[in-house]
Amino acid sequence: MNIVNCDKNGIKDILDAYQNGQIIVYPTDTVYGIGCNPFNKDSVSKIYDIKKREGNKKFPILGFSKKELEKIVEFDTTAEKISEKFWPGQVTLLLPIRKEMIKKINNDGKLAVRVPNNKCLLAILEQCKLIIGTSANISGEGSILDSNECKTKLPGIDVLVNAGKITSLGESTIVDFVDNQLKVIREGSISKEEIEKIL
Repeated sequence: MNIVNCDKNGIKDILDAYQNGQIIVYPTDTVYGIGCNPFNKDSVSKIYDIKKREGNKKFPILGFSKKELEKIVEFDTTAEKISEKFWPGQVTLLLPIRKEMIKKINNDGKLAVRVPNNKCLLAILEQCKLIIGTSANISGEGSILDSNECKTKLPGIDVLVNAGKITSLGESTIVDFVDNQLKVIREGSISKEEIEKIL
């Protein structure tokens, strides 16, 4: 396991690992995340193995900006408003995948996407644009906020971005749209009322 800091040299190592299909654990504004290039199917399946997670539960994708995420999912006017108000931040949107992306990311339904509010991760995403963004833990176990825990609990990873202890801003609120109605799948640090206020 290569442990790097979130500086110029560290980010170079992270990008090399990303391009080589390696698995990276990094800080976010909520918890430590585990990720890889979303278009590398072998790497994505490694994350399922590390997390001991069933393959039918698709992983979210984090993006550097809405512009990058628009390349893989479709935004309607409601999703546009929410993303403009709350990104970067703790709102995850479930949006339909663009038809041309279905085979590339092996998913034909909706995809959970978000722009995270973490300086280190945004510096990484500025270079690689998109990364798998699931919590760095074994499925069913608690989320990890301290990089030391990642070392012991996730031995299968290639690169750990050492950001010490994260001051979590709370879990992201996951929003879906069913028949054009806003539906909160998980209420996190941003309430349904706060989201509804802007619609």
